[in-house]
Amino acid sequence: MVITHRGHSRFLLEMEDGTRILTDPFDASTGYPVGALEADAVTVSHHHHDHDAVETVKGNPRVIDTAGVHTLSPRLTIEGVDSFHDDVQGTKRGRNLIFCIRAEGLCIAHLGDLGHMPDAALIRRLGHVDLLLVPVGGFFTIDALQAKAIADALQPSVIIPMHYKTEYNADWPIASADGFLTQYPGQWEKLSMLRVTSEDLQCQVRVALLEDQL
Repeated sequence: MVITHRGHSRFLLEMEDGTRILTDPFDASTGYPVGALEADAVTVSHHHHDHDAVETVKGNPRVIDTAGVHTLSPRLTIEGVDSFHDDVQGTKRGRNLIFCIRAEGLCIAHLGDLGHMPDAALIRRLGHVDLLLVPVGGFFTIDALQAKAIADALQPSVIIPMHYKTEYNADWPIASADGFLTQYPGQWEKLSMLRVTSEDLQCQVRVALLEDQL
């Protein structure tokens, strides 16, 4: 599997058989270049403009924006797990879906715009996670310290930060990735992409800061 960061919370996951999954597409109002991406399936963690712009995706993809298990093939499932976009049961910003993408012997958890610390029941529900895509910028989501606590609870092999301040959204009231990265001294690398299999998980870097491929 090859994972590339396409800005903000948008990632492209490309499987060995050619299947392409895109997470949380955004529109041009975010400041990021939208680009022309094609996918077979698109996950939408919640219906805000910086996460649900499915009209920007080419290829007539299957849109997954509900809880439950969605089967794309016998070897590829995507499970949406309910959570909240804030720490007051969704009363400020609504609900959020965490997506657990299971393929090629891996579980990739994309936390969307998670805005609260998960309780023990939610941690158990997520179960074993190999790769964790976690927001770290705060304000609209969990912050760097909370992201680290969640990673400690889930114990993934690889952590990929997302939803942080960059040159494209410099006026947003969120933090850069630095506060998260400083909690992993000597354990993170900046990469153009992550190529990973179930066999080489233990050889991967602990925290992969993926460059924006826009």
